[in-house]
Amino acid sequence: MNPTIWLLAGTTEGRQLAEWLAGKAATVYVSAATAYGASLLPQADNINIQGGRLDYEAMAAFAEQVHPDMIIDATHPYALVVTENIRKLCAAKHIVRYRIVRPAEEEDAAVVVSSAAAAVQWLLQREGNVFLTTGSKDLAAFTLLPQYAERVTVRILPVQDSLRKALDLGYHPSRIIAMQGPFSEDLNRAMFLQCGATFVVTKDSGRIGGYEEKAVAAEKAGARLLVIGRQEETGQRTEDMIAVLTAYLQR
Repeated sequence: MNPTIWLLAGTTEGRQLAEWLAGKAATVYVSAATAYGASLLPQADNINIQGGRLDYEAMAAFAEQVHPDMIIDATHPYALVVTENIRKLCAAKHIVRYRIVRPAEEEDAAVVVSSAAAAVQWLLQREGNVFLTTGSKDLAAFTLLPQYAERVTVRILPVQDSLRKALDLGYHPSRIIAMQGPFSEDLNRAMFLQCGATFVVTKDSGRIGGYEEKAVAAEKAGARLLVIGRQEETGQRTEDMIAVLTAYLQR
């Protein structure tokens, strides 16, 4: 009987693992937090795609329904609550768990802060336009900046919920870029220059998340990079997880 694997995706690594698992001798359930994320996942006879955000109770109910032999947490590095819920679930149900991690980047020339709120406090002491690349979840925090509607350019995913949130919070339409990455260094630089960015706010999304392209582009555009750091995690990189899965499926 083929094993059942539950992959919680939401990152490039999650999509890569789903693509690798497509067609393999396993029943695979892949969860994405949004319908847009689910639309990016591969289609295959052994892949079952679930869309929608899951709290702990919903995770536990789904695990009870599909009885996974293994859970792979490939959610975003900043989705700390989700990762903790997955950890608790696997401990309670005695399910094998793997966490996919990406290495942090070196931030020699950047200012590193601990949170979006800390980034706002740092920016409150300074003047200049801000280019915000941290996603729709942090939009509300940056409305504390004076003249934020004209001063802050936000780059968000091209989905209705994100765009509606930005508009409802009062961001000016001319300062909203709704676009799916990855973004090249040249495209980043053009955007930073177009909006006259003095500061570029980013998360430490790692090389696979486009951090290097943003960092180099910000330097070339004459903008200061402000990085919201993340907690260190232990786990497997994508290539290591593929090796684990290869051995697991050959048993």
